Formats: sequence, C-alpha cells, structure tokens
Amino acid sequence: MPELLLELLSEEMPASLQARVADELKGRITEALGNAKLSFSAARAYSTPRRLTLVVEGLPATQPDVREERKGPRVGGPESAVLGFCRASGIARDALEQRDTDRGCFYFAVKMRAGRPTAEVLGEIVPQSVAALSWPKSMRWGQGTLRWVRPLRRIVCLFAADMVPLSLDGLGGANATVGHRSAGATLLVVRDFADYEAKLRSAKVMLDPAERRAHIVAETERHAGAAGLRLRSDPALIDELVGLVEWPVVLMGRIEDHFLALPEEVLVAAMRSHQRYLALEHHDGRLAPRFLVAANLAAPDGGAAIIAGNERVLRARLADAAFFWEQDRKQPLADRVPRLAEIVFHAKLGTVAAKVDRIEALAGGIAAHVPGASRDRVRSAARLCKADLVTGMVGEFPELQGIMGRYYARHDGEHDEVATAIAEHYAPQGPNDRCPSAPVSVALALADKLDTLVGFFAIGEPPTGSRDPFALRRAALGLIRLVLENGIRLPLRERIREAWHLLAEHLHHGIQGDAPDPEQLAAQLLEFFADRLKVHLREKGLRHDLIGAVFALHDEDDIVRLMARVEALSDFLASEDGANLLTAFRRANNIVAIEERRDRVSYRGDALATGLFREPDEARLHAALATVGAAVTTALAAEDFAGAGRAFARLRPAVDAFFDHVTVNSEDAALRANRLRLLDLVRRQFALLGDFALIKG
Repeated sequence: MPELLLELLSEEMPASLQARVADELKGRITEALGNAKLSFSAARAYSTPRRLTLVVEGLPATQPDVREERKGPRVGGPESAVLGFCRASGIARDALEQRDTDRGCFYFAVKMRAGRPTAEVLGEIVPQSVAALSWPKSMRWGQGTLRWVRPLRRIVCLFAADMVPLSLDGLGGANATVGHRSAGATLLVVRDFADYEAKLRSAKVMLDPAERRAHIVAETERHAGAAGLRLRSDPALIDELVGLVEWPVVLMGRIEDHFLALPEEVLVAAMRSHQRYLALEHHDGRLAPRFLVAANLAAPDGGAAIIAGNERVLRARLADAAFFWEQDRKQPLADRVPRLAEIVFHAKLGTVAAKVDRIEALAGGIAAHVPGASRDRVRSAARLCKADLVTGMVGEFPELQGIMGRYYARHDGEHDEVATAIAEHYAPQGPNDRCPSAPVSVALALADKLDTLVGFFAIGEPPTGSRDPFALRRAALGLIRLVLENGIRLPLRERIREAWHLLAEHLHHGIQGDAPDPEQLAAQLLEFFADRLKVHLREKGLRHDLIGAVFALHDEDDIVRLMARVEALSDFLASEDGANLLTAFRRANNIVAIEERRDRVSYRGDALATGLFREPDEARLHAALATVGAAVTTALAAEDFAGAGRAFARLRPAVDAFFDHVTVNSEDAALRANRLRLLDLVRRQFALLGDFALIKG
C-alpha cells in the first residue's frame, strides 16, 4: 500500500528539542489520520540537526466511504413534517427508508458520502500539524507569519511517489531535498522513503539518530582503545552530539600536559560545556591529556585541520582557566564574602550575602539534629559556601560553583569537612544525583534548601502546575532525600518557623500584605513536602494515600518518623485484621456522618454516657477502646509503630461483636444517640494511626 514521506528541512535546530518534536510530529499526524478514518500499518519519525522526517506506511489511496443516517419523523405523521425533513436532509421523498424501532416506525434519511483521495486529505493535515508543533521558543523570518524554532526552508511531501499539493507559509510540497551542507545545494529528487534514505546517505546524511549514536559510541571506543584509554562516561553529551551532526566523524585531539595541573573538573568543564568534547581517562580513572570531538564533516586531510583548530580553541580556553586558577587563589574565600552583597538573589529576598547570613544561622540550629555535625564547622562552611560565586573561575564556568569553593577552601587551610560541605551543599540536584552523607555537608545542604523554600513560599512564588522557575520541587525533593537517606530526625515545623523569622529580620520589604504567618507557611510547606514525598516513593511501591493519611496528623513533621509510620501502616493494612478494621472504620464513619447530616447535630464521643449501655457488646467495645488506646499510645510514644499496629488489631473482636449484635439506630432516641457517640469514639481511635478517611481501596 502507498506510503507518506514528509521531510521538514530547516536551519539547525537545538539538539535538545529534535527527538521530542519528531515524536510530536508523528503523534499529531497519525492522530489526524485516525480522525480522517485513514488507517496505516506503521509510522516512524527521524531527526537530524536540519530535518524532521516522517514516514507512514500502509495508507489507503482514498478514505473509506461513509454511510450517514439521520432519523426523521414517525411514519404516518404529518406529511408537511416529512417534506421538511427531506429538504433539511437534502434527500428525495421516495428515497426515505422506513425502520422499526422500540419507539415505533420512523423515516430515516440515508446518504453515502464518498471518501476523498488521501493526497487531498494530506494536503490539509500536514500544514495544520506542522504549524501546531510546540517549541519553547520560536521565531518568524522573511515576510511569513509562521512561527517556528528556526527558518523552514523546504518541505518534501510525497504520497505514493507523487507530490502532495499543500501550502504552508509560502512553501509548497516538493519531491526533492538537499544533503549535507558540505555536499552543496544539489537537489536530490526522491521517490519514496527507501530512495530518500539512500540518497541522503550518499550525500553524507545519516538520517536515523539511533544509528548516529551507535556510530559515535563505536568510534569513540575505537579511538580510546587505540590510545590505551577509555571514554569517561557522559551519555548526556553523546545524546547532544547526535543532535549536532548529520555525518559524525570522531577525531582525537591532545591537551597540553602543563594544563593537567588544573583541577580535573575545570578541564572537563572547558571541554564539555564550551566545546562539546568528550573526555578520556586512564584505566585508573585519572583524566588523560586527550579529547574526542564529533565533527560534522569528513575532511579530505583526515581531519588534521579540524583537530588543530579544536586544539587551538581549547588551548585558549584552558589558558584562561589557568589564569583564573592562579588569580583566584591569591585572595582567600573569606575576603570575598562581602562582595556577595553585590549579587541579588531575588528582588524580594535580598542579596546573596543576606541569604548567607540566614543559612549560617539556620545551619547552626540544624546541626544539632545531624549526628556528628560540628556546629562551628557547619557555620564556617555556611559563611563561605557562596563565596566562589565572585571568583573568576566560576564567572567563566558557572557549573563549577561549589566545586571551586572546595578547592579554594582547601588552599586557604579550611578544615576538609568545611571544604567538602561547600562543594556538596547544592546536592542533590536531581533524582540521580548523589546525596551527601558527611554530617557538615548534610546540615549545610538542608539549611540552604530550607531557606530557599521558605523564602519563595513566603513571597507567594510557589510552583504552579508545570511552572517551577525557581526549582522548588527539586529543592524539596533534595531536602527529603537528605533527611531520609541520612536518617535525620529534623522537626520541620520548628525549622520552618526559624527560617521565617530569620527572613523577616533580614528584609525590610518583599514580605508584606498577604504574606502568611509562620503557622500558615509551615502548613503550606508541609503539604508541599507531602506531595513531593509521594512522588519520591511512588517507585518504591508505597501508596501515596498512606503518606497523606499519616501527614494529616498535624503534629507529625519528622519525615523519618513519618516514613516509619507509613511503612507500619502499610504492613498493618496488608494483614487480615487491618483490612477488616479498615472496613469497620468506614462503616462507623459512614453511619455517624449520615446520621449527623440528617439530625443536624454532632455526636461527639466525649458526651458518651456509660449508664446508657444496654447490650454487653457496648460495654465490651468501650472497655476495648480504653485498653487498646492506652497500648497504642504507649507504643507510639516509643516509636514502636509496628507494635502500635499489633495493639490496634486487638480492637477487632470487640468491633466485630458490636456490629453483629448491637442495633445502632434504636427506636429509643437516647440509646441511638449514645451508640452513635460510641461509634464516634471508634473512628477517633483510628486517628491515632492516621486519617483513615484518606485511605483508598
């Protein structure tokens, strides 16, 4: 069956967007094909720096014919109604069909609509789909109105080897493309996808990004092996290189030996961030004086000029880095701290210097909760943690903030724990980033993240939907990981209050008007932490409703203890007793809630009258509530949450007997009210373990 071949040729697109937009193009067009009742057997999308390509196989030549039916008036009804129906339906009176339905016999207008040629439909679908592609940033060019990431130059659109008539911002569908820029502007006339791919390859374009990636990896490994080295793992950079070249040619360059005196992170940053070079290392992990570059050209001289040019550029970069390395170490970090007052952290949150003051005070209190953390070293690290922001090296390589602070702190004679904390206080910055474990580092990282979170929530800048410009979700997840992975018993509510007061002391503006008070702010942030915790633990199989149920205990703000309670609650509910008691809770809760709504009164358990007990199982349940409640409270105080669950399970026989033998809605109004109050005590007992109303399933 015929295939659709679509190529959008443009100026070079950002590497990070190509794969996503290629998938979006495939999704939009295949969805439109489905809506147009055009079936297909397969669809594949490809991308290079200059082109998005889609091939859809197994399309029919035309749309299927469509039978359209319209129900009319009842047979035997007024003739005027029948004729009006015929005019509205565009059908002759004698063409009406009669059909029996469950409501009687009716007229039906039946028309067959012939399917349109697929090429004609594609002429509408393709421009609409291309124009609708989403780009983070877009542009216009020339006299056109189309907004796209880069100027769009040509559109190849073929169906069954014929050009599809279309128009998009002055561009029509064509049957010819161009190859690699080095191949010149010679047009490549193509018939179908196989012909297209083959002619592109002959013109130095490797269409499939998976093939380009495999080629780059194989070539880097070949070059590294030949030099007795190995590639330093950097899959993200390889992915980027795939989006930078249409015809990858891997070449090896040399780093002058005297530059190896620079910190390895500086060398890698200069190669990676500025030049997109891959680093090589010895088998013992030391950085080697070599680099690999993925050129976009097979040069006639074997790449000698390309290598020389890249070595020259890198030499200049590293010479600058060497200058900064020497100059930065002439001034101690401590002397740089006053200059942080020149950097604005946020217009409403003051300068970086003010943030450092808050972190220092906050970290001192947090240190008391981190076993092994020296308060003095934590405060010293806090005072210096942002000082490298005003160094020449970090000005040139911003990604080295913290890392250079560690080198400079060690050069200044600071304790190694202080230097390490300076480097690690930004971590973890993502789910795959290593979490610090050194006590001083943990305390400082917690203080930095907590100050950021409290500050932005206080000025009314929490994340909204998918928008999170200040990376607060990442900061919250980092704080959660620091606490959980290091077992830190941190009372968050107390620390949030402290961070708030520190913020209020340092600022004279920015937190005014409708800003929340400390309790409101703490509640808002704890809810935010609960949401992040649910995301963090989803992969571990812990149910998010259990996290919400425990977080609903307003006195619980210790994440380590909270997680222990969640795990114990999960185990409890997985048991037979737990499952049955959950059912009992729902029954008791529903009965009391329904009766309270109907009677418009509150049946609170503290008004229970034991003198109104008439059935033995009423007294038995009341006694069990007291005994079990005491046992559960004792276990919770000892943080024996599994023991609390076992103690709570002892309530089941009394609850089961009550529901089996006691009629709650007694005809005696006093007995009924008292039994409802007893059930209120039952549901309140569950609140010792969590808010069971939030538990699903």
